[in-house]
Amino acid sequence: MNEKVKELKVSAIENGTVIDHIPAAAVFQVIKMLKLDVFDQMVLFGTNLESKKYGSKGIIKVSNKFFKPEELNKIALVAPHASIIEIRDFQVANKTVVETPDKISGIVKCFNPNCITNIETLTTRFDVVDKEDIRLKCHYCEKITVKKNIVFK
Repeated sequence: MNEKVKELKVSAIENGTVIDHIPAAAVFQVIKMLKLDVFDQMVLFGTNLESKKYGSKGIIKVSNKFFKPEELNKIALVAPHASIIEIRDFQVANKTVVETPDKISGIVKCFNPNCITNIETLTTRFDVVDKEDIRLKCHYCEKITVKKNIVFK
């Protein structure tokens, strides 16, 4: 009996970043929040890929883009176990797992419509009170924003 070989063929990137181990349901959210849907370089993605560790996963490869710390914080909020792989000259230059920070500033809107940050021009500030299920406590109104209600600025 012939054994079938599973192989995924995706173009290698010369320079850029691979975001791996994204929850399959969050791939399009990551693409949109990082504005990769309007990025002018090659962006490759796959979703519902087999993962021994997580069951299914998503992956995004972005040519000629290296992410800033605030962008990595956004990724951590929707994909807390994502791996960030920087590619330079077709080689892995750096590989890290995103870390959900203790505090978030300026990248998420407060869920409370009456919060001062939604009325006046103030930088939002949150304490991350649950890093696994992602719960953010507003510095100003102290309301909790849960993961499903996060809106990125």
